[in-house]
Amino acid sequence: MECYETQMRTEPMALMNPPKTNPPGLPPEPVAPRDLVSIHDLAPAEILALFDLTSMLKQRPTDFRGVLAGKQMVMFFEKPSLRTRLTFEAGMDSLGGSTFFVDQTASRLNARESLYDIAHNLERWIDLIVLRTFSHAVVEEMATYADVPVINALSELEHPCQALADFFTLQEHFGDLSKIHFAYVGDGNNMAHSLLLAGASVGAKVSIATPQHYGLNPVIVTMAKSIADETRALLRILTDTRKAVAGADAVYTDTWASMGHEQEAQERAAIFAPYQVNAALMQLAKPNALFMHCLPAHRGCEVTDQVIDSVNSVVFDQAENRLHIQKAILVWLLGGGVGRFPARSAHAWKA
Repeated sequence: MECYETQMRTEPMALMNPPKTNPPGLPPEPVAPRDLVSIHDLAPAEILALFDLTSMLKQRPTDFRGVLAGKQMVMFFEKPSLRTRLTFEAGMDSLGGSTFFVDQTASRLNARESLYDIAHNLERWIDLIVLRTFSHAVVEEMATYADVPVINALSELEHPCQALADFFTLQEHFGDLSKIHFAYVGDGNNMAHSLLLAGASVGAKVSIATPQHYGLNPVIVTMAKSIADETRALLRILTDTRKAVAGADAVYTDTWASMGHEQEAQERAAIFAPYQVNAALMQLAKPNALFMHCLPAHRGCEVTDQVIDSVNSVVFDQAENRLHIQKAILVWLLGGGVGRFPARSAHAWKA
């Protein structure tokens, strides 16, 4: 154990696969920037390695002070934020880097200038770009054009950082994620998409129940099923909340009207009422099943006070782990290329 501890302290990135070497006499291949646009950008093995790195950062934060000294991150947010902004800023600061925040809530990122031009400006000044946008295409385009890593901090299609924090939280409670039953009830939104992809990647049993006409993007479902074929995950796409939650180890929900759909809130309230997570629904899950929510929560709508304030609610554990998982992502993307995996996808989720 003592030797293991010494190795981990001197080589924190040793948890990731070692870099490949070229045959003698050949120059090293250039390392293309990695991005986190989608959960699908991470191979299943990468997610588990990232969780190991997250655990190290959480348990021994002082070992990583200064690891990103001199690195600079810019964040463009078209949507308001509490957890995402503060956890990224606090995380980068604790690693020794600097952050610049650009408020885009008054206008879209590409309203005044093309994304192509913005990307080629940013890559000359900044080491990493974080985007919180209405359009997933904006994140994809920035990742395509910019020669520095790009992180999706939320789009209308996915919320990968949140889903990674959520499954890291589940790993803390249950250990082997391939043995858990994870249930999601509510809107087939960006959160549901990233949770489905993450659950498939870790080999879990995932049950998602949504109302008809508010289901998951079929391309995301196809991607998740392809991952599940590799990991032996069991995916169930349902409309029945009771079937989804029955025997679950954890029950997750999200707001019924995501940002950009606020005008539908009243209409959705009637449609989604049967999808409320309350004490009666939680009784169908396993005894002491966890309750999860990405926050902000609309109490009395998608979840009752009795459930979200219960001893089995881990919503604030999830929020805390946003900090730790994002620190691990920053180290992984900006850690000098040590132990990086080869690129998994080109962010073409429509392909």
